[in-house]
Amino acid sequence: MSIRVLLADDDEAIRSAYAIILGAQPDIEVVGAAADGLEALELAGRLRPDVVLADIRMPRLDGLELTRRLAEDVRVVVVTTFDLDAYVHTALRAGAAGFLLKRSGPALLAEAVRAAVAGDALISPQITVRLLKRLSPEPAPEERARAAEAPSGVEALTAREREIAGLVGDGATNAEIGAALFISPGTVKNHLATIQRKVGARNRVGVAAWAWEHARPPVR
Repeated sequence: MSIRVLLADDDEAIRSAYAIILGAQPDIEVVGAAADGLEALELAGRLRPDVVLADIRMPRLDGLELTRRLAEDVRVVVVTTFDLDAYVHTALRAGAAGFLLKRSGPALLAEAVRAAVAGDALISPQITVRLLKRLSPEPAPEERARAAEAPSGVEALTAREREIAGLVGDGATNAEIGAALFISPGTVKNHLATIQRKVGARNRVGVAAWAWEHARPPVR
């Protein structure tokens, strides 16, 4: 069955763009759209979507409060222009199942919807990198190399897999990784699936977290 999505954004152009992007996905159906938080709350109760995509700054009820009210019953992915740590922390504490910047691109939008339904939380790579830098002290180069070659408790990554993990940790998208390594985005996706299995990560955020702790810095 299709993933039922409700859009909540006060910008009609944004709502239309999301509807086009998600409507083109074979497994996603946009079931409604709201121009403010209260309308989104009412529509969520009536339409029973699987996922709500919520802007933060909306009239009558903002996206953070909307997230807090809906999070127990529906997955909410916050999508915003504002790259502020306070918003990220508040949204995740309120129960958001993802946090995307609007500039992240259409591929991540669909990926975030699927991740939310799967029980994961997808966060924009730019935000992930910044948060991980603050949470984890930078290990010495020799420690990173040793950990990447023989990480404790996981199957060792190949040189190419370590390179890709490092680029994920650096915030690169699949398309950017493919361009940097002269491989297709599909090949990058296949490598990421293997990396996730080997390091025990549930999603891209988990790979980035592992990379900051273990993988060598990507070659520039």
